[in-house]
Amino acid sequence: MIFNCPGSHKFKQPKPEMMKCPYCGGEAELWSDETEARCGTCKKVVARQLGQCCIDWCKYAKECFGEETYSRHKNAGIKKGGN
Repeated sequence: MIFNCPGSHKFKQPKPEMMKCPYCGGEAELWSDETEARCGTCKKVVARQLGQCCIDWCKYAKECFGEETYSRHKNAGIKKGGN
């Protein structure tokens, strides 16, 4: 097991982030480990592109992040045309 991996910090200790809605200009709250949320104003889904992180290439990623987070990230990449 890898301890204190710097790449997993935003997934293991997520923080809220506000994102401007591209449809209405309102705000949507996304946590740092999420790829999409609903706008508080127009209720449309607001999504962000995931950049590449160690979960994409590290051989210990599944063990480090856990099965649920690992699968969620990999499936989000597939939906967006990535990995």
